[in-house]
Amino acid sequence: MKNIRRCIIFFVVLALLLGIGSAWISSRAQSMSKYVKGRSRTYTGIAAEPEGSVDMIVLGDSESYTSVSPLGIWADRGYSSYVCGQPGQKVQETYYMLRHALEKQSPKVVLMETNLMFRNPGFFGNIQTSLTEFLRYHMPVFRYHNLWKMLLDGRVPNDDYKGFTIRDGVKGCDSDKEKNYMKETTDKAEIPRTVHMYMEKIMDLCKKNGAELVLYSAPSPKNYNYKKHNAIEEYAGTKGLHYIDLNLKAKELGIDWKKDSYDRGDHLNLFGAQKVTAYLGKYIDEKYDMTDHRGDSVYQDWDRLAEKYLAELKKRIKN
Repeated sequence: MKNIRRCIIFFVVLALLLGIGSAWISSRAQSMSKYVKGRSRTYTGIAAEPEGSVDMIVLGDSESYTSVSPLGIWADRGYSSYVCGQPGQKVQETYYMLRHALEKQSPKVVLMETNLMFRNPGFFGNIQTSLTEFLRYHMPVFRYHNLWKMLLDGRVPNDDYKGFTIRDGVKGCDSDKEKNYMKETTDKAEIPRTVHMYMEKIMDLCKKNGAELVLYSAPSPKNYNYKKHNAIEEYAGTKGLHYIDLNLKAKELGIDWKKDSYDRGDHLNLFGAQKVTAYLGKYIDEKYDMTDHRGDSVYQDWDRLAEKYLAELKKRIKN
């Protein structure tokens, strides 16, 4: 009995310490969000936004944060958005990222890039990621365990525009690959079982919080084909979701694969992102009746950041 009591006391004390440590480190990470690097950068960034100030959350892997520019949408349309993408984001991370964002935000729209729906690390990899993300969400001390390194780093971070970073390098795509990557077929790619499970959770979160979930596929010859299009189109149809496959709209968007990618057709650069941003910004604005906040005193920081963003664009385009 004594040993049982000691074990209980130990775990109670450990839980308290982890809880206190998590609360402290979360507040510290939020206060220095622009210095946080890597996968946790957008996690802290969205937490640092004023409560109820973001109209649209964008989720996904690197295809999301290289295709949608929140400040571009702001300059054109005036509604606020934040890209919560991460490199190689897995569906478990997508779910907990959205859950985290919805603690403070009440977006009208959740826009999710679909490349992550085909990522499958295998049975044990999925179990590991599920457990890891559960712990990181409920005990942020595990997410920010190396925060002290950032405090001592001293390096000035790259400018981050609501989850979007300007990438103006150009490395074009092979012309044959560009022409043939969306060759029509009736075959379908397979969406992993774990993705189906977490997509249900994501849809439930959106429904409970009054947000419309919209799926989109960013133009990418390296990541997309017609088999994936068929799989997502069928999935969206069965779930009653809107789906926009921009790979089928490359000509309409004016995508030039010799100029609009910075890594040979894997990701869009600034110039490709501007075209996608303009299209999606208009689509969401017209379909979901978003609010134009430009000139609103509550959103002065957005107006100021947009000025800085547009000035930087002019500089990059001139060079």
